[in-house]
Amino acid sequence: MKNLFDVTGKVVVMTGASGVLGASIVKYFAAQGAKVVLLDLERAAELGENLVNEIKADGGEACFFPTNVLDKEILEKNYAQIMEKYGKIDVLLNAAGGNMASATVPPEKTIFDLDIDAVKKVSELNLFGTILPTMVFAKAMVEQKKGSIINFSSMSALRPLTRVAGYGVAKAAVTNWTKYLCSELAIKFGEGLRVNALAPGFLLTNQNRALLTNEDGSLTPRSHTILGHTPFNRFLEPEELLGTLHYLASDASQAVTGTVAVVDGGFDAFSI
Repeated sequence: MKNLFDVTGKVVVMTGASGVLGASIVKYFAAQGAKVVLLDLERAAELGENLVNEIKADGGEACFFPTNVLDKEILEKNYAQIMEKYGKIDVLLNAAGGNMASATVPPEKTIFDLDIDAVKKVSELNLFGTILPTMVFAKAMVEQKKGSIINFSSMSALRPLTRVAGYGVAKAAVTNWTKYLCSELAIKFGEGLRVNALAPGFLLTNQNRALLTNEDGSLTPRSHTILGHTPFNRFLEPEELLGTLHYLASDASQAVTGTVAVVDGGFDAFSI
């Protein structure tokens, strides 16, 4: 019987691959036999190359290409590089994104203090930084008549969270785009093309560490609020997302499209 979870030989392309979360994900897929392509900004090239070397030292296959998810010309160059090296793209992980302090509304400020230019930048990075790579890399999937696109949503897309005004709006748009695109691709190009999103719960990453921990490493009031609404009563570890990502990338989920997979320790389900 075929192993539906087998990803051996699949080409997995990941944007935003050099961060804490990205590193965990690409190392995992490489260990499962996939060929992983790490895409990130030029300034992250050293981190990316170090990850590639680590993967290769463990017997895996990987490469790094500098990119800009908001520059279609650079993405097209990346596409050509990937197709020349591997000849296909099986899985696209749209993980590039981020937030800016000036796009938030902290307790001491109000909505009238919001920096609209910062909100625009955050929206552009998270939304168009998902749309543009899809427009470029999904071409290979259309030719192959098969492929899995996994976008990265957020808890702030499922319910409005305080502070993160711009980020929440952008991630809600990513979720909407995911549902739109699943129909668009399947209807016009066949059921082999699938689009889903992952909505991770709260992890301690470089992006949110300043919001969730004090300088001495203790938890901020916001952290205590989050954990008080999380039945697991803890932050997640990056490794706890891997099983769901593996499922969505593999043939085990061949009839699953247009969904948002929530991995959050119960945060979204909790109420009082």
